[in-house]
Amino acid sequence: MKIKKGFTLLELLIVIGILAILSTTIILVINPAQLLKKARDSQRISDLNTMKTAIAYYITEAADPDIGSLYSAQTYSDLAAVKCGAAGVAPAVAYTTDGDGWIPIDFDTELTGGSPIGALPGDPNKTAINANPGRYYVYLVGSTTDFTFKLVANMESTYYGSGAGSVETGDGGTEATLYEVGTSMTTAIATGTATCYTGTGE
Repeated sequence: MKIKKGFTLLELLIVIGILAILSTTIILVINPAQLLKKARDSQRISDLNTMKTAIAYYITEAADPDIGSLYSAQTYSDLAAVKCGAAGVAPAVAYTTDGDGWIPIDFDTELTGGSPIGALPGDPNKTAINANPGRYYVYLVGSTTDFTFKLVANMESTYYGSGAGSVETGDGGTEATLYEVGTSMTTAIATGTATCYTGTGE
């Protein structure tokens, strides 16, 4: 009868050592944390551009468009709400398209064909969203007569934030560390919005 020979302790240690080296190399080269941040940043770019298109469509198609109040009249102090653009908004309605969401535009009833989007997007970093959220998108109105606006988000990854694919520095906005899109790129970021973008406190 032939006895099967198993691995020796030395062979096992060599294999484990090789696997450890490979794992470390993969983590250092691929950097999964940065990949996740980059994926969330891609979502942010897509979300804001989708909303820019939806708002522009609303402005041209609504009989009497109302894009909300000037940013100076908005309150940014209540970070317990899911949105940062106005205080006291319940999480259940923050993403609705009926004018009660974080973008105060009634897409549902003011457009003949109904809302072009199913729901308002939220920042993909939703850590403890009802208490101390990861990050917020912010909507700012530049002019209620010219119907100009700006949408703002904060990139997480090095690539989109300050690296080769940076969208924050070359977007034409007022802040080099935030991603801004819209029709009023010179609209100033309201004081007190810092925690909207970082989710660092209430």
